[in-house]
Amino acid sequence: MARIAPLTKNDVEGKAADQWTAVEKKLGKMPNMLATLAHSPAALGTYLNLGEALGDASISAGLREQIAVAVAGVSKCGYCASAHTVIGAMNGVAKDELAKNLRGEATDPKVQAALDFSKIIVENRGWASDAELQAVRDAGYTEGEVLEIVATVVANLFTNYMNHVIETENDFPKVELPQAAGV
Repeated sequence: MARIAPLTKNDVEGKAADQWTAVEKKLGKMPNMLATLAHSPAALGTYLNLGEALGDASISAGLREQIAVAVAGVSKCGYCASAHTVIGAMNGVAKDELAKNLRGEATDPKVQAALDFSKIIVENRGWASDAELQAVRDAGYTEGEVLEIVATVVANLFTNYMNHVIETENDFPKVELPQAAGV
């Protein structure tokens, strides 16, 4: 059970109602996490604004979803793993590839470099060595794309952490998180 209950459309007014309508128009529904964030138009707006800004990224929507799935795997966020598996498939990423991405693995070496760098960012709280930064550059990412990878990681950590605090009830087809070694 969620520790902060999601709102219903009848519960919101003003800016939150406008945000709600925009989400429903874009997604066809209001996911539980966003219905919960609607308690605060500022929190919901943060999520929406991050997503809108990343829509202008030069890295593809599919790669952003692969990063989101990998970050969810590292952060152990089942809600985000489930949501981004659905959204990743909608953006043309094969489901078996998304399952690999959840474990931090990719078929394509360039995508693997982005996932490796994303995992480093999460595990080291943003710190990356010169060699780790060079590795993602050597894989073919431009300076701007490296910054977009970081922005994508940070946007997904926002939702991972919100879901950890909220304990959001999953309203997507459930994806099982990989078990850590020795668990």
